Amino acid sequence: MARIYLKKTTAGPATPAGSSVNSNVPTIVKGAIDNIRANGDKAVRQYSEQFDKWSPASFKLTPAEVEHAIAQVPVQTIKDIKDVQANVRKFAEAQMASITEFELETAPGVFLGQKNNPIASVGAYIPGGRYPLLASSHMTILTAKVAGVPNVIACTPPDRGNIPYTTVAAMHFAGADAIYVLGGIQAVAAMAVGTETVPKVNFIAGPGNAFVAEAKRQLYGEIGIDLFAGPTEVLLVADETADPFMCATDLLSQAEHGPDSPAVLITTSAEVGRQTIALCDTLLKTLVTAPVASVSWANLGEVIVVDSIDEAYAVADEYASEHVQILTKNPREALTKMQHYGALFLGPMTCVSYGDKCIGTNHVLPTRGASRYTGGLWVGKFLRTVTYQEVRLAESSGKLGQLCGRAARAESFEGHARSGDLRAHLYLNDTVGWISEAKAETVVPTNGHV
Repeated sequence: MARIYLKKTTAGPATPAGSSVNSNVPTIVKGAIDNIRANGDKAVRQYSEQFDKWSPASFKLTPAEVEHAIAQVPVQTIKDIKDVQANVRKFAEAQMASITEFELETAPGVFLGQKNNPIASVGAYIPGGRYPLLASSHMTILTAKVAGVPNVIACTPPDRGNIPYTTVAAMHFAGADAIYVLGGIQAVAAMAVGTETVPKVNFIAGPGNAFVAEAKRQLYGEIGIDLFAGPTEVLLVADETADPFMCATDLLSQAEHGPDSPAVLITTSAEVGRQTIALCDTLLKTLVTAPVASVSWANLGEVIVVDSIDEAYAVADEYASEHVQILTKNPREALTKMQHYGALFLGPMTCVSYGDKCIGTNHVLPTRGASRYTGGLWVGKFLRTVTYQEVRLAESSGKLGQLCGRAARAESFEGHARSGDLRAHLYLNDTVGWISEAKAETVVPTNGHV
């Protein structure tokens, strides 16, 4: 299986002009978390002033401020937000309906059950900065509310010293119970540890920059998180029927996410590959986000030619990319021939941007090969699937007690064994020496209570 690389990744830094990479992110994040843990709101305000030049009287928006923000958003944009959220809600509700609670009788009088309890409190982080990701409001807040989470607080950074009106509108219509204009490490840490004005949550969802991702990583365990997120990834599988112009357009649509976003084309047609490379260079000349997209494409873009479509699928599985777009004669065969991906986008009528912005599936997806062991964000992430047990027949409890005693002693757990022995004694009249001895030695207090 020969692979021909028409374009390879380079060793150059994935950094756009005028920006810098801070290799000390973990240390900075740890210091900020420790400070916020110790000093609460005072430290939160310190970092907000330092990083965002933002220090309002209150980071939490009042209902009147939320209504004012919504009033500033164009009517068409509000309609579009609601239309997109309707799509997301419809899919999330279908997911919710697929998760069933049940109870079954595994033996006479032995009942086992499963319940799905929503997380009590969730924090949603909605990024701002280079791009205000309205869609992250739908994917995190709305999905949590469909799962039945009773309290969702949401944070988003200011927009160059101002309230980001459109993002606030999206957060509100998604169902946020409280909205904070607060970004970065300080937002994630405040939600995770709790401060005087920011309540502690049990779980945080939502993408962000390297500092936000690192804060979530360091706080994981103290709270739950959706995913260990990395840069956006896109991979296209294309045969000779694919349109090179479409390939180039769709690769660059994801390359603009950031200078560290891999964009890969795997194709059975060398001609499709060559034309795609040429068209990417052409399209970058007029793309407004070219200062970012050109860096990711130059440094992390790849075009690989393989011998067959089956080999293309096999190579794509090796990458285990976040977004995999199938531009082939028979795109649905990828459903059976591929295993490792965050989400599949089948056929030329579908594109990754639909998933990012409007189609209804969740866009918080595994990156950096994590699709080998996990899927993306969905209603199930906001549920705690718990079990319960009840034995209603004495004979069944006694038999389980005998089994428990033997199984526990095979592992040298005498205390466990005695719990089983006790039920065997009570419900099957199974004589066990240690119980008789223990009862004989029981001292009855003067008040009559054992």
